[in-house]
Formats: sequence, structure tokens, C-alpha cells
Amino acid sequence: MDRTFTPKQMAMKLQVSTTTLRRYETLGLVPDVPRTSSNRRYYTPLHDQAFLALRSLVQGFDLPIAYEVMSLLKKGHVEQALWMINVQQYNIQVEKQRVEEVMRLIHQTDFSKYKNIQVTDEMKIGEVAVIAGVNPSAIRHWEKEGLIRAKRNAENGYRVFTSQELKKIIVLSSLRKTVFFIESMKQLLEALETHDLTTIERSFKVALQKLNEQLEKQMNGISQMMRYIQFFK
Repeated sequence: MDRTFTPKQMAMKLQVSTTTLRRYETLGLVPDVPRTSSNRRYYTPLHDQAFLALRSLVQGFDLPIAYEVMSLLKKGHVEQALWMINVQQYNIQVEKQRVEEVMRLIHQTDFSKYKNIQVTDEMKIGEVAVIAGVNPSAIRHWEKEGLIRAKRNAENGYRVFTSQELKKIIVLSSLRKTVFFIESMKQLLEALETHDLTTIERSFKVALQKLNEQLEKQMNGISQMMRYIQFFK
């Protein structure tokens, strides 16, 4: 007979609280929990693997993604869950490519064009947002934090950005998920202004390393998820 676990045993095995296990159940992330003849809840190896998969997915993916994947699996929508994971894997690949692309940009001496778009020293916030691939609200936030500086058009008072500020915005958009602290960003942008390539390259290496670590966690989450899926076959 397969081994079963009491809620306390499972909580100790996973190093979480029994309340956390109940929350996972309430959210519909794991299979329904059976009860003994004396009405006591217990977990099976299926639940054990479900919890392992869930905890591993949370480490490698955003919490809403991990929860949605587990919810889909409980409902039997395996293919839909796998495609959702596939999209996340694609996204981290794109992010890595963007970081590498921006690193090449930093070494460019000619910044008159970016992605075949003409770059000037009098660009409006909407133009800069399109070129950098970010929302104007993000640019306003970075300006408020003192990370970038806009000047004002003398004729109409509109914000305008130079090519140097655009380069900062592109760097910010590429590293915002891996360089979390405002002060770290300020130091990086100061290095960009002074052409301190050693400092800049170090920051990008840190960003790439964090992406590598996230990828490893994602692969571990996928491995545990696939073991869970095997229970359905």
C-alpha cells in the first residue's frame, strides 16, 4: 500500500505550515484530499508530488503563473498548462536576448539609429516609449525616481529626451527585473554617463547570471511538474 501522510507529516516534509497546505487546497491547486473512516484528512503520494511541483514552480515562475498551471492540472487541462509554461520559457529567452542586445548597444559609438528608428536629441515621451519598448508611465516613474532627466521644449513645454537619456531608458527596461534597487540603478546609469564600461559590464553579467539561475529553477519546476503529470497516466 502506498504511504500516506498526515497534514503534520506533510507540513514537516515540505517545511511549511499546515495552514499553507490548507490554503493550497482551498485555492484548488492540488487534488481533493481524502479522509479516513474516522474523518481525518490524509495525503497520498499524488498529493506529495503535487505539493513538490507547486513549490518548485513558485520558485521558478511568477506566483500567479504557478498557481494557474497547478489549477489547470487539477482540472485535467494538461496541454493548456504545458503551453502556459512554454510561453514563460520563451519570455525568459527573449529577456536574455534583450540583455545581450543592450550590452552590444552600450559599446556602440554611433547611436543615430536603434532598431532602424532614427534617434535624435528632441524625442517626445511617446517616441521614446516606442523605441525602448516600455510604457510612458514607466518612463515617468523613472524620471520621478531621478534615474533619467527630461528637458522641456522651449516652444510648447513638452518633455523631450536626448539620445543619451534614451540609452538610459533602454538599459533600465532591460535590467529592471534583475537589478532591483534604485541605488544600484543610479550607479549603473552614472557609469553609463562616464563610459565606465567595466562597471556596466559587471552589472550586465549579474543580470545574465540571475536569468541563468531563474532558468535553472524553472527547469527544476518543470521536472517536478512532469513527475506530477505522470500520476495522471
